[in-house]
Amino acid sequence: MDLSAVLLFATVIAVATATPGPSLLTLIARVLSIGPARNIGFAIGLVLGDVLWLGAAAFGLSAIAAQAHEVMAVLKYVGTAYLLYLAYRMWTAPTGGVTASARPRRLRWGSVAGGLAMAVSNPKTMLFYLALLPNLVPLDRITAARFIELSVVLAVVYGTLLATFMFGLGYARGFIASQRAVRYANRGSAVVMAGTAAVVAARS
Repeated sequence: MDLSAVLLFATVIAVATATPGPSLLTLIARVLSIGPARNIGFAIGLVLGDVLWLGAAAFGLSAIAAQAHEVMAVLKYVGTAYLLYLAYRMWTAPTGGVTASARPRRLRWGSVAGGLAMAVSNPKTMLFYLALLPNLVPLDRITAARFIELSVVLAVVYGTLLATFMFGLGYARGFIASQRAVRYANRGSAVVMAGTAAVVAARS
């Protein structure tokens, strides 16, 4: 794949990532509630989910997904339930003031699974890649090498932008000092999370 196609792919991914959607709003709410360090796994899960949808579009698995309505419905409602659970946790979170988030000793695999569930519950991501890929390379000529190339570009661009959001939000979160401010931030994040869950559940 030539450089211009790679740059086009990277640019479109960057614009799509920066556009507010359920995944980004969920990440923002989580970072404001519990800090960036504990959301590294969630961000990794979001990136892995997009790589899976990219693979589905690239290798024609989208045709199978389009027929598996029951599977997609289950994924959608699993994602909705997870978001509502997060909203509850944020609403009831303690308000002892914000301190620097301690870095976890190991990667939280539950957080990775949560990000992955959030990503795969959004079939519009697959449609996005189905619309984009034919303008870069014919889908019937996708090779393993080209898929790896696209996946690396996707992971670098998407991951970098998510890390930037997390760093900026973590820095802003440090200005929250009072218990009342923490309570408002947690409950505001919970409302955003519940609203995101409603959007996911309402999708056809």
